[in-house]
Amino acid sequence: MYILVSYDINTIDSDGKRRLRKAAKICLNYGQRVQNSVFECKVDEGQYLLLKHQLYEIINETVDNLRFYRLGKNYKKNIESMGFNKAFDIEGSLIL
Repeated sequence: MYILVSYDINTIDSDGKRRLRKAAKICLNYGQRVQNSVFECKVDEGQYLLLKHQLYEIINETVDNLRFYRLGKNYKKNIESMGFNKAFDIEGSLIL
């Protein structure tokens, strides 16, 4: 499944900055960063549950927010991008 993960981590203190770095590292294990706190990920159901669990373990529920969007099988029709786009086709070849 193709999902979009976004988060808003409160970075007013050093603990928040640590949570922000950890959230990014976790998300990079499952997909690619397309904006500062937005990741596109292609995962199976088990990976999806593990990703959610790992992120839930590090956030502070009183000040942080996680959002997960399931984009479905026809996700390419649902994505529109304007301006500079450094993302790559997650299903395409990685030959440089």
